[in-house]
Amino acid sequence: SMPWVNKKSVLLASTAVALSMVASSAFAGAFALREQSSYFQGMSFAGYGTSGGSISSMYWNPASLIGAQQGLTIEAHNTGLFPSSDINGTLSGGFLGTSSIGSGDIASDAFIPASYAAYRLNEKLIFGVGINAPFGLSTKPEQNWAAQFYSRSSSVFSLNVNPTVALQINDMFAIAIGVQAQYLDVSLKSADATSGAGFPRSNQITGDDIGFGVTAGLTVRPFEGTEIGLGYRSGVGHDLDGDLFAGGVTTAIGLGVVTPDMINLSAKQKVTDKIRVLGTVEWTNWSRLKSPRAINDATGAEATVLHFNYDDGWFFSLGGEYDFNEKLTFRGGVGYEISPIDEKIRSTRLPDNNRWWLSAGASYTFNEHLAFDVGYTHIIPESTDINIDSSHQDYNAAFGTYSGDVDSSVNIISAALRYKF
Repeated sequence: SMPWVNKKSVLLASTAVALSMVASSAFAGAFALREQSSYFQGMSFAGYGTSGGSISSMYWNPASLIGAQQGLTIEAHNTGLFPSSDINGTLSGGFLGTSSIGSGDIASDAFIPASYAAYRLNEKLIFGVGINAPFGLSTKPEQNWAAQFYSRSSSVFSLNVNPTVALQINDMFAIAIGVQAQYLDVSLKSADATSGAGFPRSNQITGDDIGFGVTAGLTVRPFEGTEIGLGYRSGVGHDLDGDLFAGGVTTAIGLGVVTPDMINLSAKQKVTDKIRVLGTVEWTNWSRLKSPRAINDATGAEATVLHFNYDDGWFFSLGGEYDFNEKLTFRGGVGYEISPIDEKIRSTRLPDNNRWWLSAGASYTFNEHLAFDVGYTHIIPESTDINIDSSHQDYNAAFGTYSGDVDSSVNIISAALRYKF
């Protein structure tokens, strides 16, 4: 214990640090950010909704808070996302003629913080709160690249505060429920074809809003050494309040967007006293995004439409943990993600695809109060093409046909500090 430290001041300071980290968080690399835990990063998020060393599992399944010890636990997870993504192809048939200027690296490095606190009141009741950035995106191609009329920069920023309460019914069952308050900020740019020689001007749509949702979870321990977690994060409805700048004119608009809800199933199985096997299946309801319409505040008329029309997303992962000794644990895992975006709708703005996750990590328990986690992931996307032709939802005959391929890879490095008072 630390008798010389005022515990309240430590908590206040650490909370302030956590909040400032979240507030300064950069835009992140994919529209939904799985990187909410350094602990589970090291297993490609296998078993992320089960109770264990880290309370970060509450992000996916709040009932996993049954893993929290008596009293107060706080955790700060910090993830560096290092993506690279180049689009090379040809624009043809539009008023510009033919252009093959590449995008350069459109992906931005990002810092994604996630903070958690849990307070176990007694055997039955645990309170928790998570501060996360569930959605993020930052892509920025070369200003005058071939597909500049289809997209220039894109950014999505989110901040989500999620207080929860978990109830341990008995040794077998626990349930939990939580509330989400989410801030969302969106900015999308593309070249303005009417802005004269060199097309320096961008058309832009921007907006932000605070919306609300829920989380819920169930944990079942059917027999010794086996745990199953079922988690739910609801969508959050946002009426983004913002502006459309197009053709040199600014219009006040409202844009209704619903972030997707997510259901996940996790399992953890003890094999020996030192070895555990974990797995996760996750479904994300991206298809509910459809095509949000921007409505002119003054007239109530449709100002523009954003065509997403995503499919649903799926993610599968399998991993394991090995306790090398009482202080040191190694882990690893592999994941496969089925993207909500395929070639039929793939845009130059977010050229996403199915991908493999390969991860390794470790935890070190310094003493009964303090532990550290590290995790590393390398993501390998499948071969990715973009074909914006007359059958594509983004196609504009004046701009022309764009055909290209995307060369992407992502490295992720994550580290966490966990403290139990």
